[in-house]
Amino acid sequence: AVAIVEKNKVVYAKGFGYSDYDKKTPATANTLFAIGSCSKAFTSAVLGQLRSENKLAFEDRPSKYIPELKFFNDEMNNSIKIRDLMSHRTGLPRHDFSWYLFPSDSKDSLIQRIAHQEPFTGVRERWYYNNFMFLAQGVVAEKLTGKTWEENVQERIFKPLNMVRSNLSIPEMQKATDIAIGYELEKETTIKKMDYYHIAGMSPAGSINSSVNEMSNWVITWINGGKFNGKEIIPASYVTEAMSSQMVIGASLPDKTNPDLHLSNYGYGWFLSSYKGHYRVEHGGNIDGFSANTSFFPSDSVGIVVLVNQNGSSVPSVVRNIISDRMLKVKATDWNKELKERREKALAEQKKAAATRSSNKVKGT
Repeated sequence: AVAIVEKNKVVYAKGFGYSDYDKKTPATANTLFAIGSCSKAFTSAVLGQLRSENKLAFEDRPSKYIPELKFFNDEMNNSIKIRDLMSHRTGLPRHDFSWYLFPSDSKDSLIQRIAHQEPFTGVRERWYYNNFMFLAQGVVAEKLTGKTWEENVQERIFKPLNMVRSNLSIPEMQKATDIAIGYELEKETTIKKMDYYHIAGMSPAGSINSSVNEMSNWVITWINGGKFNGKEIIPASYVTEAMSSQMVIGASLPDKTNPDLHLSNYGYGWFLSSYKGHYRVEHGGNIDGFSANTSFFPSDSVGIVVLVNQNGSSVPSVVRNIISDRMLKVKATDWNKELKERREKALAEQKKAAATRSSNKVKGT
């Protein structure tokens, strides 16, 4: 499903293909998809609201609000600030198997696992994506408000943005109508149904289920400096800060093929880059059977949401780029062709790697 917004209105919203492949149920602009990590900007925005209510400062240590949160060493305990959690610069790598393979409904239990996670570099030295740090932000908000992260998002964001069908867990999603079922491609060709992944206590890192129609209201809010229908939902000062560079991800220098794509930084729950001379703010999402992308161009007042019920799919970024070329009236790139070439090259490299792996196996061990 795809939605395009311009200034403060939806100019296009449509479903494609099937929300249920076996029953051949068509996807619509109201179909609910798991948006995965596109949820992260919601989590940080709640902290932005709490800061404007003078409930916390981003320079505070997270342990001020979560006393049981301990890091691997004293350097981390003494120097990590809330701001570092929001921009993936704590020095911790992902440690994702710790939650993905061992889910728990208890956010406290998940928080206690952080103490055992080894950093790979010093605090604020390098950027590295980390889901646990978004869980921690959700828990900070819980301690401050006395409400769950789910209640905070529901009351502070969904309600004022008329996101009435959006929800925050798989059980809630399964009770709703017009929902997508997730699929994967087996051996690159066969469409196979996947079970929903119950993200449980890690919800602040990626549990939102929404439709392109309702995600449009979220994007409209960001394009309009935090306002929706003339009312401020997210503090304007926070909006500016969240889509400003807080950490450098990598060099991302322009190359010969695409000299007009460059810059790779991170704000708070948003990736920042330059797309053909236009400042782009975006975030992807991937969770079992679903891929997503939420993006907007603040200087052009254009936003694009693409939600897909296919695992680890490139469709969201390809569709986003094709639409961006049209909306920004820039020279169009054949993104389909480029993706196909990249994919074929990656598959060939995978085969080569698999052959090397089997040739150095010691037989009988």
